[in-house]
Amino acid sequence: MKTRMFLLFASMFIYAATLSSCGGEADHDDHDDDDATEEAEESTAAAAYTFTPFEASVEFPDAAMKSMDYKGGKFTYNVAGATYKLGAQTPDAPQKMCANSAKGQHIHLIIDNEPYIAKYEAAFDQAVPDGEHYILSFLSRSYHESIKTAQAHIAKKVEVKGGAFTSAEDITAPMLFYSRPKGDYVGKAETGKVMLDFYLTNVDLSPGGNKVKVNINNQQEFTLDKWQPYYIGGLPLGDNKIVLTLIDKDGNVVAAPLNPVERVFTLKEDPAEVK
Repeated sequence: MKTRMFLLFASMFIYAATLSSCGGEADHDDHDDDDATEEAEESTAAAAYTFTPFEASVEFPDAAMKSMDYKGGKFTYNVAGATYKLGAQTPDAPQKMCANSAKGQHIHLIIDNEPYIAKYEAAFDQAVPDGEHYILSFLSRSYHESIKTAQAHIAKKVEVKGGAFTSAEDITAPMLFYSRPKGDYVGKAETGKVMLDFYLTNVDLSPGGNKVKVNINNQQEFTLDKWQPYYIGGLPLGDNKIVLTLIDKDGNVVAAPLNPVERVFTLKEDPAEVK
């Protein structure tokens, strides 16, 4: 009898220790089990994400947007610079190993922090609803990384009526604009690591100042104190969501227009790669 009791208590001790080492806990009810499972799945998914700075990219020191106009439903830009050409492939695109546009370098047009519109020529038709809008245009490399210089972008608060600007003034408020990831990514070359890129106006990032908070799928957050692109790895196939928030030195949301901003994008298998 004593031997059986000893074996019983020993078995219970080993079972409890096993649960503790695996992060488990004794059953309470079905809801508790469901919650624990969901938390474990979220923790596992979050731990799988990697977040690393982009390698230094080809620079275009003289790339410039001299002007932006909008009349008759048509945008017209004056793009200058001997080192930068719309439609050209950025020389280091093969080394970046991320989504690259076959059409080459282009303009990112962002209206009110909606998904950007990529344009490969300096003049193009584009409908803009009547009313007040925040418009950012910047020059992009062929793999969609923005050129982060004062002369390579134009940021305006505008009033539009009948397909034309009726007023346009420089944006003076601190603003955070979302650029990438965007749309669909297909195949291992595009889904293995995805570039995060955003654009700032009238604000700097620093360890003791403003920062950008990145929330991925409501599972993991990163806080950035340097303005540069980053690789995100470990994202699951299917829809993914990123929320970007400009915060102050104390972690409070900056009272800036269109802050925070979120985007959903999709990672897909390439049928040709599926065996």
